[in-house]
Amino acid sequence: MRELRSSAFWRAVLAEFLGSLLYALLGLGASLRWAPGPPSVVGAALAFGLAQTTVVQALGHVSGGHVNPAITLAFLMASQLSLPRALGYLLAQVLGMLAGAGVLYGVTPGPVRGTLGLSALHPGVGPGQGTVVEVLLTAQFVLCVLASYDDRHDGRPAMAA
Repeated sequence: MRELRSSAFWRAVLAEFLGSLLYALLGLGASLRWAPGPPSVVGAALAFGLAQTTVVQALGHVSGGHVNPAITLAFLMASQLSLPRALGYLLAQVLGMLAGAGVLYGVTPGPVRGTLGLSALHPGVGPGQGTVVEVLLTAQFVLCVLASYDDRHDGRPAMAA
C-alpha cells in the first residue's frame, strides 16, 4: 500500500492515461474514412503501430508505456508488475481510451465519424472464429512486447519501442 502514496505511482498512472488517450485518438482517427473510397487498412495499421511506438518511446520511462490492457495483464501475470499498479494502469487505460474516443467523436464531422472505427466480422466469419483469431493475434502481440522489454534480450530496455 506504500506504493499508492508515492508520486512515482501516480505519475505512471497519469502517463498510462495520456498514452491511452493519444493511442485511441491517433489510431482511431487514422482508421476513419476521411476521403471517399475504400478504407485504408494499411494506413490504419501503420497509424496504430506508429502511435504505439511513439507513446512507448515518449512515456515508457515513466510507466513502461503499456497503453494496452492486454500488455498490463501480461506483465502482471509475468510478475513484472504489482497488483495495485496493474489495477491503476487498467483503470487509467480504460478511461484514457474512452477520453480519446470522446475527443475524436467531438471533433470529427458526422459523415466522417461513421461508427468511429468499430470493426465487424466478415459475413462468412462466425463469432467463435473471430474470437480465436483475436486471441491468437493478441497473444502474438503480447509475446512480442514481452520479448522487447526483456532485459536479457539486448541490454537496452529503453529501445523497446
